[in-house]
Amino acid sequence: MINANKQYAFNWIDQNQQNLSDWNQIIWHLAEPAWREYKSSAWYVKKLREEGFEVEDGSGGMPTAFMATWRNGDGPAIGAYAEYDAVPGNCQAATTEKAPRSGLSRFAPGHTDPHSALGIGSLGGILAAKQAMENYNIQGILTYFGEPAEKVQGSKPVHALKGYYDGLDAMISYHPFYMLPLCNTTRWDTHCGSYYNRIFTFICESPETWLSSADDSPIAASHSAARAPGANAALFLMYSMTKSTQENMLPHTGGWSMNEAIMGTGQATADNLPPRIAQIQYAWRTPDIEMADKILQVLDQNADHAASVSHCKVVKCWVARSRPGLANHALAEITYRNLELAGAPKYNQEAIRYAREIQKNLGLEPMEKPFLEACERLISPQEAENELRQDLPVWQKNWTSDDYVEMSWHTPTVRLYVARPMLKIPDRCAGYPDWVANALGGIRDCIDPTITTAAKTIAATMIDLLTNPIDMQKIQNEFIERTGGGIGGDKWIPPLLPRGFNAPIHYLSLIHISEPTRLRRKSRMPS
Repeated sequence: MINANKQYAFNWIDQNQQNLSDWNQIIWHLAEPAWREYKSSAWYVKKLREEGFEVEDGSGGMPTAFMATWRNGDGPAIGAYAEYDAVPGNCQAATTEKAPRSGLSRFAPGHTDPHSALGIGSLGGILAAKQAMENYNIQGILTYFGEPAEKVQGSKPVHALKGYYDGLDAMISYHPFYMLPLCNTTRWDTHCGSYYNRIFTFICESPETWLSSADDSPIAASHSAARAPGANAALFLMYSMTKSTQENMLPHTGGWSMNEAIMGTGQATADNLPPRIAQIQYAWRTPDIEMADKILQVLDQNADHAASVSHCKVVKCWVARSRPGLANHALAEITYRNLELAGAPKYNQEAIRYAREIQKNLGLEPMEKPFLEACERLISPQEAENELRQDLPVWQKNWTSDDYVEMSWHTPTVRLYVARPMLKIPDRCAGYPDWVANALGGIRDCIDPTITTAAKTIAATMIDLLTNPIDMQKIQNEFIERTGGGIGGDKWIPPLLPRGFNAPIHYLSLIHISEPTRLRRKSRMPS
């Protein structure tokens, strides 16, 4: 049975559903890429200051990050966060046909997960909790982070390294989700694994010293002399060597993956001059740090070799390097109980009409109930864990990746999933094109239920953490046990990036390069 302060928060969310919907549309349409979310971040900062939060803009030295704090006396400090970066090449209008948003190229950024619903769902939750705290004089501190560049897992390792999470008593990490069985639940034991992201820059600084065939030429790259291979050659040597050695990096087990992107660095003119600079970015996901480090060793030696034979030097720069996630059963149970109070997303007739129209436009027979049933029902953390483990080796402790894991080593953290709208796959259909899910994330009637469920769950969980000291103590005790004494304990894994690391915001094209992880067999999305 719901108590009065939670009901108050739920009522506030119901009364502000139109605002939440409107706010989501703002962020969804801004759709700014990693490290360039200037307008999105500014919108959150302005809104939070209007709500009475003290805001540190540009937290951790990241221009589009922030940390906002609101206090009502003494009490536990509870955290949540927004993400708001979009993915280049995924511009889609909130329509039932494939089309970019008005006035934009289809190669412009667009929200895929969607992070717009992530941010507005958590914002609605923390504002509703604040309203209940004021009305019932609940003591405590609410902290809300702006986390840019999640698609390259950029900001949370930096915030963690610089101590931003250390003073919190608990963190609520929420994400819209669709990968079965983790749909409308909280993660139990199998949290996200390690993620490394590294840029290799090849630079040809002295092409004139290549061989000796141009010793009598007044210029470094004579048309009649052999020229240095240069940076492009180094890049493609590394690319081909890495493709050739990829299957030798790790055994074909454990769900590891690696992806690459060739970054634009101004080498757009074809001439007799040796290309001076070229960049390639690699991102790899593994269940544990040991596996990630083995891949790093191969990549580094490939880069060194490619640079050597191409008359270049190589500069290696981290984008992200994260630890595996740390579970907290006590916090996961409390959050799931509040998810039960909030209820799974439910789709109205207008949402169903949109879904059926998408199917019709794709040449499919419109379904009477087009949405995936799992999107409208809950699954307990334990049941979801049991189903997930059927497809994983016994030794594998972590699966997929997301940078919330960095928070889990600094404060007790729950991973909450609320279903995003997804359509059933008809028989003899390979699946839907990517634009369908992207469009559903921008259609109000389809995405708003996700936001409402998330906001209610987060608000109620915050109220529990602020008002139930016994539960909070259980959460803290479990964190201390799992880390071997808290931060710095004998089981605690310190940040993997160097102490003086700063976010690589100077790169012009830090794009999302990670392929969606796919579940197999029973975990695959059913028709």
